[in-house]
Amino acid sequence: MQELTLGTLIAVFEEIFGTTLFWAMVVFGVLVAVAFIYILIRDRGISSSRLVRAELVAPVGAVGAVLFVQYMTSSGFSDIGGPIDVIVLVVIAVAGFLGLMILTYVIESLLHRRALK
Repeated sequence: MQELTLGTLIAVFEEIFGTTLFWAMVVFGVLVAVAFIYILIRDRGISSSRLVRAELVAPVGAVGAVLFVQYMTSSGFSDIGGPIDVIVLVVIAVAGFLGLMILTYVIESLLHRRALK
């Protein structure tokens, strides 16, 4: 691979996850991001108590993301071959952590509208 382009990344992710699952994850991610922005505008800020509760759930997202990608790629921890593999694994874990944290914050904010603390 000579260049890393958006088209190349999309092709790789479609190969890993399958076209339907990949685009479903993209749409879901966009919907959660839009809902998060809506909540930030509606509440005029971030509620610290909701954020702390969301952060408590987030490690499950990090572990889940790593295990999900390893399942989809039919690989395991023994297949980690070098520093770039560790970096990719950490990026996947951070994405899962942040994704579940934001999703949890959105769900809690939509279900329980309270004054900001």
